[in-house]
Amino acid sequence: MPILTRRIALAGSATLALPGVLRAQPAAIRIGMVHPVTGALADGGGRCRLGGQAAVADVNATGGIKSMGGAKLEAVLGDAQGRPEIAASLVDSMAESGVAAFIGAYSSALGLAATQAAAKAGIPFSIDSGISDALTGRGLANVFRFFPANATFTNDAMSALDAINKKAGSPAKTATLVHEDSEFGTSTAKLLAAKLPPIGIEVKSIIPHATPTRDFTNIALRIKGEKPDLVMMTNYPGEYALLARTLVQQRVELAGLYSVSGGGFNLKFAREQPQVAEGMLDFNHWYNPRDARAPAFRKRIEDAGGVFSWEVLFGYFAVRLLADAMERVGSADKEKLTAALASSTFSDHFMPYGPTRFEGGQNQGAHASAQQIQKGDIAVVWPEGFADSPAVFPRAKA
Repeated sequence: MPILTRRIALAGSATLALPGVLRAQPAAIRIGMVHPVTGALADGGGRCRLGGQAAVADVNATGGIKSMGGAKLEAVLGDAQGRPEIAASLVDSMAESGVAAFIGAYSSALGLAATQAAAKAGIPFSIDSGISDALTGRGLANVFRFFPANATFTNDAMSALDAINKKAGSPAKTATLVHEDSEFGTSTAKLLAAKLPPIGIEVKSIIPHATPTRDFTNIALRIKGEKPDLVMMTNYPGEYALLARTLVQQRVELAGLYSVSGGGFNLKFAREQPQVAEGMLDFNHWYNPRDARAPAFRKRIEDAGGVFSWEVLFGYFAVRLLADAMERVGSADKEKLTAALASSTFSDHFMPYGPTRFEGGQNQGAHASAQQIQKGDIAVVWPEGFADSPAVFPRAKA
């Protein structure tokens, strides 16, 4: 107890001795980060958090929010555990503690709960991952998504598939859709089922599965019996890798595996399971490989021991979007910040996007790209304006 008292006394003395210095330091701006970092969604959620924390570090290292006297950002971390009710509860408690804004929440189901809770408090929410159209389609004025929504995303995914398929002589004429059974996978599969026939691809069947799923043998055998040209997957990391591996183990002959928002399509998968991953296509989010800042950022994450992925990019730019709005408006007041986000023209990024323009909280300038695992790395193969390699299609046999 005497030691504790002395520490308090010393702290008090320092305060008296340096009043001008302490008053000159603006209060930190607290950003709530709501992600699943334990449970089945922990890998992706953890990478979103990693990106968000990297952005906080970068903003602070370059002088903080200069229009607010150099105010620093402070990350307030919460583990949603893959459960929507916990995501909402975290938002409620963080709102009471005085956070200025939120990012999150990796999955659409978590995001729907978290953004609804944030709306009650009127606090801005920058979505870092979560593709469901409903996230920005409910009329919540505080919700902003810098990245594409599902409708735009699936339209672009079909344009990419159509271009890749036609360039190869149209070997893919049928597809089986496999998806995880929450909002994310179900809404995506529904959109894809409607959009494949117009590009000449018949849907053989739509197969949902739970998260987590530990065994895909029966699903793989069903697909083998259907003999589709393509398997199109929309699921989270564990199930993504397991399904792909099971299809190879069961010798399911395919022209290609083309995932849409493939949660496990990443460099870790490419390097740990090269025989399974090689040649897999994914329509997803990636940096602009022609912007020199992009590979430098990737190298920084990897040099620090992180697994670089689109989730890292999402977390990073979700925070940078907020910081840009704060800088422009010179405030972290929730109403002023919401208005600044609604009028955002944020362009200091290295994504393959056009100008930022929000309508109903959705960035109209955001578009994803088609990528392929080639020789243990990820190459952008569509659109040609951002591509750094041509697609290899049909896929070579394992």
